Amino acid sequence: MPDINPQNIKELRALVEQQLQYTLCVSLNKATHGDIFNAVALAIRHFQQDHFLLSQTRQREEHKKRVYYLSMEFLLGQSLRNNLLNMNLLAEMHQVVNDLGFDLDHLLDEEPDAALGNGGLGRLAACFIDSMATLDIAASGHGIKYEYGLFRQSFQNDQQIEHPDDWHSMHSPWLVEHHAQQILIPLGGYIEHSEDIDGNYNPMWLGWKTIVGIPHDYFVSGYRDTTTNKLRLYSAVASDSFNIHIFNRGDYIKAVSDKIASENISKILYPSDEVLTGKELRLTQEYFLVACTLRDIFRDYAEVNDDITFLPQHVAIQLNDTHPALAVVELMRILVDEYRLPWEQAWEITQNTCAYTNHTLMPEALETWPVTLFEKLLPRHLQIIFEINHRFLEEVARRWPDKNHLLSSLSLIDEHHDKQIRMANLAIVGSHRVNGVAWLHSELVKKQLVPDFYFMTPEKFINQTNGVTPRRWVQQANPGLAAFLHQQLGEGWPTDLPLLSSLESLADDTAVIDNIRAIKFANKTALSQLVAQRYGIALDPLAMFDCQVKRIHEYKRQLLNILHVIALYLDIKETGKTIAPKVHLFAGKAAPGYRMAKLIIQLINTVARKINRDPQVAGQLKVVFLEDYKVSLAEKIIPATDLSEQISTAGTEASGTSNMKFAMNGALTIGTYDGANIEIREAVGIDNFYLFGAVAEEIEESRRLGHHHNFYHQNPAMVRVVDTLVSGLFTSDRELFAPLHHMLTEGDHYCHLLDFDSYCQAQRQAMADFELPEQWHRRALLNICRMGEFSSDRTIRGYARDIWGITC
Repeated sequence: MPDINPQNIKELRALVEQQLQYTLCVSLNKATHGDIFNAVALAIRHFQQDHFLLSQTRQREEHKKRVYYLSMEFLLGQSLRNNLLNMNLLAEMHQVVNDLGFDLDHLLDEEPDAALGNGGLGRLAACFIDSMATLDIAASGHGIKYEYGLFRQSFQNDQQIEHPDDWHSMHSPWLVEHHAQQILIPLGGYIEHSEDIDGNYNPMWLGWKTIVGIPHDYFVSGYRDTTTNKLRLYSAVASDSFNIHIFNRGDYIKAVSDKIASENISKILYPSDEVLTGKELRLTQEYFLVACTLRDIFRDYAEVNDDITFLPQHVAIQLNDTHPALAVVELMRILVDEYRLPWEQAWEITQNTCAYTNHTLMPEALETWPVTLFEKLLPRHLQIIFEINHRFLEEVARRWPDKNHLLSSLSLIDEHHDKQIRMANLAIVGSHRVNGVAWLHSELVKKQLVPDFYFMTPEKFINQTNGVTPRRWVQQANPGLAAFLHQQLGEGWPTDLPLLSSLESLADDTAVIDNIRAIKFANKTALSQLVAQRYGIALDPLAMFDCQVKRIHEYKRQLLNILHVIALYLDIKETGKTIAPKVHLFAGKAAPGYRMAKLIIQLINTVARKINRDPQVAGQLKVVFLEDYKVSLAEKIIPATDLSEQISTAGTEASGTSNMKFAMNGALTIGTYDGANIEIREAVGIDNFYLFGAVAEEIEESRRLGHHHNFYHQNPAMVRVVDTLVSGLFTSDRELFAPLHHMLTEGDHYCHLLDFDSYCQAQRQAMADFELPEQWHRRALLNICRMGEFSSDRTIRGYARDIWGITC
């Protein structure tokens, strides 16, 4: 712990007491833990606001180009500890809170996670805005202030149950509302075709209703107060909350219907799109985000420049996946309709301002929206999309008159499925850079996902391998390891992660390896205590902790993991052999409408219940599915993990970032040749990574030939494991998991059975290696010290250099 500054303690205490008394109107002798938390958070926000205003002034004086990072998700987690660490006030605040008669650690643990994201996409965005502030980049994140965000997960009869996660019910002290900066957004209506005084076509967007966007700012402190930026989140309200005329006519429900409909826009993250009303709400959300952000961009720009033609020199708009792709269209609409720029000039400005990050390799995951929905909600935007498409396809035909197939694959409109707008195509056409998020992913984007776009504009496509912030994922999540690194390397490593490489010289130092082992044991002990408190299950901290924590999806193959657990269980039961203690930990949520993913959760819980109650395997095998996975839980699981499961089907995972977090904290990886696994394996060394499974090309060949029947029918050991899903071993309802059994034996698109033997062999090797603890922890240290290239600081430097044209 750093030296405590008495002056800081005096100032902090005065500010905390001031917030308690004058903002919260609570006396110290009557204050609850919640009151103290809010007072402490407000005191820290006071410092952040001062530094934010100073940062803004300095950035304007230095004429810095500004980055606007648009994302539907920002998975922030808890904020108090992160802010205290970044501002170097953790030790002082411990003292202040203790002097007030409270426990800061208790306050830190009780803070609710900000439920503004679903998974890797939102967590990446959170890491990126942390790095932008730390690297002194003039930037702001832009998202939606969801009232409920992602659901809270519980289990009942082994099944996932979703509950509203009202994270903001107590009004987060981190958010500052700017009602005076409200933004008026048009929606719906129709187009009236007209001409201007020169006889040029001049469409008029009329009859729309107005939605009001209210900005809320969350301050992002760079490490050691480098720069303070903001994450701006928009909430939606109706322009008229209450229609008195309708009320007076007696229709009380309709009198507030517009208010209800408008506020639904920021009610919940990713409403179901299985019904038309859900589709309409999701498209409205995406438009609401980009329309609010563009209004803020033009407001900011007007403060420093009155010539809109210089916009790309001063502004960079980064689209995090296809959800904000409408920014391309909204920017064109403003430039053409409001600034009256010629189309060609507006298009050049738009392309040079926008850039797009792709996050998926699955064509079915690329967003499309019905043309009919655009006609209803965004008629002027649909006109602009048609015009972009017309001009773009004219260029394609002119450059390649003998390649007619390009017109279909490159079109922004899918004519084969009731006319759908292809949002990825729109983002690619409207951007000057398109980046993937890992080397293999970027190559597959170019060669498989959108090869015709790459053929046409190869200079657009680049790679920027993802990274994670070591401030949260090592310094905050693993204070024992952070203290060790401070002792060995000094204070610079959190912002210069390649410094970790100098630890390699200590890999044969017995005392250092013992230290690494002790840190891991302490983290495993803490996690074991949490599991015991929540679930009444006793875990042995000396056992191997094998963890897979991520969104539940068939391609991420939690099913492969539990099939291996079943194989282990059957081996112990049928042969009587013993294994070294092993704990399999799972965590993650399934989308509410994703039946197969929810069934996989139910299977894992059902198998876990059987195994954990079987005295024959007691002390050897435990399985736990931890409820309600979120950032704060990840911070407890990741530092305690020995073996990290990164087992997606090769060619499906764009990058992954949990693989980086685990390796930074000394976990060895068992994984496929997929996503960022490839670069992690190259970095840590092939001997420190348990590689298994078919590569992407072999996966495609197996699918083409339909080999899944062979893997099942020609392998008795596999039949034994897979058939337990319908044999009655784990549940008397033999039909319950029949859909999973059918999926494995009659298709197996994600190739669980193709990789099963290879996976089990890699698992056996890892289990054998774990029984040599000195060698295992030496390899753990090598993982830590070779992960320097996977800081999000390195990633953001790449974005700044290669996409935004910024030096940092």
